[in-house]
Amino acid sequence: MKQRQVTIALAAGVMLLCSFSSFAQEKTKDVTLYQGGEAYAVKSFPSSFVNKTPKNVILFIGDGMGVSQLFAGLTANRGSLFIENCKYIGFSKTSSADRYVTDSAAGATAISTGTKTYNGAIGVGPDKNPIKTILEEASEQGKATGLVSTSSITHATPASFIAHQPSRSQEEDIATDFLKTDIDVFIGGGYDFFANRADGRNLLHDLVRKGYAVERELSGIENFKGKKLAGLTAPKGNPRVSERGNMLPVSTQTAIRVLQQNEKGFFLMVEGSFIDSGGHGNNTVQVVEEVLDFDQAVGKALEFAAGNGETLVIVTADHETGGMAILDGSVETGMVKGGYATGGHTGVMVPIFAYGPGASEFIGIMENTDIHAKIRNFLLK
Repeated sequence: MKQRQVTIALAAGVMLLCSFSSFAQEKTKDVTLYQGGEAYAVKSFPSSFVNKTPKNVILFIGDGMGVSQLFAGLTANRGSLFIENCKYIGFSKTSSADRYVTDSAAGATAISTGTKTYNGAIGVGPDKNPIKTILEEASEQGKATGLVSTSSITHATPASFIAHQPSRSQEEDIATDFLKTDIDVFIGGGYDFFANRADGRNLLHDLVRKGYAVERELSGIENFKGKKLAGLTAPKGNPRVSERGNMLPVSTQTAIRVLQQNEKGFFLMVEGSFIDSGGHGNNTVQVVEEVLDFDQAVGKALEFAAGNGETLVIVTADHETGGMAILDGSVETGMVKGGYATGGHTGVMVPIFAYGPGASEFIGIMENTDIHAKIRNFLLK
């Protein structure tokens, strides 16, 4: 009887192990293999511009987006992306002041200020002293300014364009820094860092006193008609695109509509935050879905730029995440099989794409700080 019980227990254990093994294989297959989905139509836009100097700059940062992530998206969308309208292409070297492999804070600070700094720094140099950002300088010259992100608006990348803090973890302090600027539009998650703070202060009251409309629902953001908008769409970061829907393309379109009211021009930074999350998780499904969402937001900007004629659109990344490789794919079905070298960031160069007047300046290999210098040369006269 005892032997029979042991045999049954062993059999049950084997079955359980097999079940776990099967589940693990299925789970791995699910996240590394994007099986294909519905493709969207991609428009072509004119590529010649009479005006050589842009009045407006729209900078897109695909967090963690390298060449493989882009090509995964292109394959999934049956061989085309809006980004392909950008005929001027270069590469950015992403190392920070203290690491060969940067993080998002140092990577974004390099682009926003033109200074390489230590990993974790938000708008400060290696000495932790504040450095004025391109957004702040544009605002001082009377231009409209905006930030859009799928993460918390106080997260590393958007924060580096508006805040000055020694650590990216200081998100409540970063939220307070928003009140020190005249930014016209900011849309992203992070409601709790403004309203449910450890210090008990509710910054929403301050924002309203400064003339902002505070919107929490995407419908309110989409239909906004005013001049100053604080869109706080989630307590912290927004969920992935399968849950948040078309928040990024809609928010990008709203930001452009609001900012273009300024006759002196505008600067807008838009971040697709969760390409990075897909890389960290070695999750091809998430990488592809987030790249496609990001590309559709780029499409909204390109459509505006094509009609406006005075807008430079730049698409780049702060770093690559995951060491992603494309192991297999099909343009016919949209299938993409990904492989990964790491669950962290890598030190490889990332692509730069540019469209509109001034786009030819972004050809070749450059430091990420050069992106700042080139934008500044156009935008600040």
